[in-house]
Amino acid sequence: MRVIDAHIHLADDHPQVVKLLETLELKLLNVAVAHDRSGAWRARAAAYRRASELHPQRYAWCTTFDPPNLQTEDSAEEVGRDAYIREIIPPLEADLLRGAIGCKVWKNIGMQIRKRSGEFLMIDDPIFDPLYAFLADADVPLLMHIGEPLACWLPLDDDNPHAEYYRTHSEWYMGSKPDHPTHGALMAARDRVLARHPRLKVIGAHLGSLEYDIAEIAERLDRYHNFAVDTSARLRDLARQDREQVRQFFLDYQDRILFGTDIVQRRPCGDLDAAAREARLESLQARWSREIAYYAEGEMVLPTGHRLQGLALPYEVVGKVLSGNAERWYPGV
Repeated sequence: MRVIDAHIHLADDHPQVVKLLETLELKLLNVAVAHDRSGAWRARAAAYRRASELHPQRYAWCTTFDPPNLQTEDSAEEVGRDAYIREIIPPLEADLLRGAIGCKVWKNIGMQIRKRSGEFLMIDDPIFDPLYAFLADADVPLLMHIGEPLACWLPLDDDNPHAEYYRTHSEWYMGSKPDHPTHGALMAARDRVLARHPRLKVIGAHLGSLEYDIAEIAERLDRYHNFAVDTSARLRDLARQDREQVRQFFLDYQDRILFGTDIVQRRPCGDLDAAAREARLESLQARWSREIAYYAEGEMVLPTGHRLQGLALPYEVVGKVLSGNAERWYPGV
């Protein structure tokens, strides 16, 4: 069965990597991320583009855009919005001509970037409206990573499934930052974009940052027909919920859920010695095989020896989740 990992960061044209993708019938959608205005993301995007040009059956790519400089651009004023859209649209158009099939917006909007007033820049700020209109007119999907898991605002105890990440990435832990937007505020801002731009196709990365409760995801999918979600880096959150309810969620929304892993590999296999390269390839194959098995099989045995109940979805539903939905939501993949 063909598989599309619709959310990954791995541009590697090493022959052994390409061979692994061929063996697994796997295609990767590499996603560019703009952490700041430095433009450093463009080197990574260029690597994603080259991989897609060299191996179009195995790689596709998603571009992004620089966030606004709100020390000089006022999002509340029309002149600020005009200046910003003139800055970001031409390079975005160029990336689309070079084969990009989507556009990504990252969590620094809403969680990190502030206006001159000290307010946080939110994803529904008017400065972004011309961008959304452009993407909708061009039928280019927007991959939104807005907010973080709800665990980001909760105590870092044994009940927190993401505690380890936030212990080592304290800059993103909101439990110690009461002056930052709440999880609810970030979700509400994203929802307002969905309502205001019904022609804009939006894929909510990481289960739309609603990973803690599939009922919350379902409520948004019912309300916004331009919205889908990917599963990237949130399998553990699904596995913590009632298995039958999760399975029914996949059956009910089988056309709106995209498979993704959010694997991040910055160092190409060509820079590794033979032993490290083999270990990398084995790790990649194990990760993809394990995540695919969760949707397709019943009981699974994890590398740790623990047993996990897979969803054992019908074959046609597995096909939609693993590739069909990516083909529908990302035309050209």
